[in-house]
Amino acid sequence: MKGKLKRYGSLLIALTMLIAVLAACGGNSGNKEGASSPSASPSASDSASSPSAGGDSDKPDTSKKVELVWYLLGDPHKDTDKVIAELNKNLEKDLNTTIKLNFTTWTEWQTKYNLMLTTGEKIDMIFASTWADYFKYAKKGSFLPLDDLLPKYAPVTWSKVPEQDWTEAKVVASGSDKAQIFAVPATYPEYTPDGFVYRDDWRQELGLPEIKDLDSIEAYLDGVKKAKPKVTPINGKAFNEMLALFRATHQYENVGSGDGNLMVAKYSNPRDIVAYPFTPEFEAWAKKMKEWADKGYWNSDTLNSQKEAGDAIKAGNGAVYWRNAPGAGGYIVGVGQTNPDIKLGYFPFNRLYGYATPNLSVNNAMAIPKSAANPERSLMVLDKIRNDPKYFDLFVYGIEGTHYSIADDGKTLVSPPKGMTVTQDWKRYDIASWGVRVESMVREKQGSGWEGFDALLEEFKGMSKPNIFAGITLDYEPVKANKAAVDQVFEQYGKPLMLGLVKDVDKSIATFRDKLTKAGYEKVLEYTKTEANKYFDEKGIQ
Repeated sequence: MKGKLKRYGSLLIALTMLIAVLAACGGNSGNKEGASSPSASPSASDSASSPSAGGDSDKPDTSKKVELVWYLLGDPHKDTDKVIAELNKNLEKDLNTTIKLNFTTWTEWQTKYNLMLTTGEKIDMIFASTWADYFKYAKKGSFLPLDDLLPKYAPVTWSKVPEQDWTEAKVVASGSDKAQIFAVPATYPEYTPDGFVYRDDWRQELGLPEIKDLDSIEAYLDGVKKAKPKVTPINGKAFNEMLALFRATHQYENVGSGDGNLMVAKYSNPRDIVAYPFTPEFEAWAKKMKEWADKGYWNSDTLNSQKEAGDAIKAGNGAVYWRNAPGAGGYIVGVGQTNPDIKLGYFPFNRLYGYATPNLSVNNAMAIPKSAANPERSLMVLDKIRNDPKYFDLFVYGIEGTHYSIADDGKTLVSPPKGMTVTQDWKRYDIASWGVRVESMVREKQGSGWEGFDALLEEFKGMSKPNIFAGITLDYEPVKANKAAVDQVFEQYGKPLMLGLVKDVDKSIATFRDKLTKAGYEKVLEYTKTEANKYFDEKGIQ
């Protein structure tokens, strides 16, 4: 028997070598993501899988034990420490490494994120995104270029991420003359238009019209407020809701990033960039918001509130919650588990302007700050998490049996775990792990398996247009003093106007515009136009 095994082993080695030679002759097959189910995904044995001593130049040296400091945006789950402890048991065994996972919280995350990347805080890996100014920070040199590190320290990821996704992650940093990769993009194509989750059972109970436009949204808010006096329709933070609705209503695309970005353009005429506070549309909107605020559609302390409007829906004293489409799916599924008596609907704002744009690959990604002490080991851990189901499931979904179970098909996620009875305060394991997602590893459909999401996704695909704004890189360096002053003016005068929290709208608009002018918004506008037009010229966009 032993002799047969030995012969079979020799034959297997020979076949393996032959396949390797043929593969080499065939060249790169296209860097495409492969198998579509978690069970069919490659194991991390494709990458470096066990601690190794130095001396072998082809194999990463893991002889020194390392603790990595990672950061994600948002807040941890109450069980995150427990989950990471389990993850670290595997990492210590396989890579002689542990990670300390930190979170920015959602409170002033932009300020904290900026400080971490500009003060040199020792961080080995951090979430990165177009909406978190990835291009700006990459251009400023806040992240390490990864082109030379990826093939050796994240070989599976390097070979499987589509070439187009790597291209979208490339940036020409200041002082450099070549585009380089500064982040590992998630491999998870998606559309994320903003929209409203709302109590559809109340809409039907009160005989309110289907939500399809701004008038029906207003009719819904008004109908709920009048019929249910103890309910505040948007009960919590309302700024994101109204800013997103304003832009969608007027077909304004952001040219820049951040809440305080005032520069917008329409898809049909992208080079016509304007500062929206100086438009007639903003004047009319500010007056409408004053009416809505006076009618009690949100609370007067909304700008200081830390309460999520989604929690108020669960508590029965709220009706509307701003979410992008995948986020809405996760929220609706969660409410269905904890509050099965509540029936929710979803209205994506892109229906107001008739098209949808797919995200760039770096909409969610993981980057390595230049302050990182162990960039190589961070890439090795990321390679594990992205490509080994054992690691991916633990990092993204938590502990099997505690936070989820696997359905009888061996692939689909069941959360809460099969047989578990949950109370209203139960929350599925959900952290901002978007930067490590890989489509073939994900165990649930987009939208967390919400039954309405498939139709929504088909709708988006049917009206899809190329994303012509997301690639514009703005670091504001030439106008940074003006940009900071404009942001401050927006915080003090713009946000209250956007939510109708002023006594005299006309007078407040005049003051807002005067302060913006004195802060130098025109310089920021000209800078934005110049950089945007460079990008449009490069891409042939008129």
